[in-house]
Amino acid sequence: MKDGKNQRTVLTAEEEQRIINTFNSKLAVEDFSVAVRYEEIAAKNYSLSAGQYFDVKIDYVDITPKQFTQKMQDFTDNLDDLFKKSRILEKEINKQLAGLKYE
Repeated sequence: MKDGKNQRTVLTAEEEQRIINTFNSKLAVEDFSVAVRYEEIAAKNYSLSAGQYFDVKIDYVDITPKQFTQKMQDFTDNLDDLFKKSRILEKEINKQLAGLKYE
């Protein structure tokens, strides 16, 4: 949800309870939680950043050359669209800056 300039996640009661139950039972749940010893935390300079304790899993999917070509074309088209929007915004910014009066 948007809260002023900040965006934050609002948990449902069920999500909150799942977190509480997992924490209290000290469970390691696949793609959700990890259980580490104090020594591991100390070795990471007491950082509690989750990314240091979870293994990154990459699922590779075989695709055909035709699918690959299509994906690359979609990425290229999207990037071209973003570049066009960027040029339009750049012109608008320069136009607005030119209209500023300062002494």
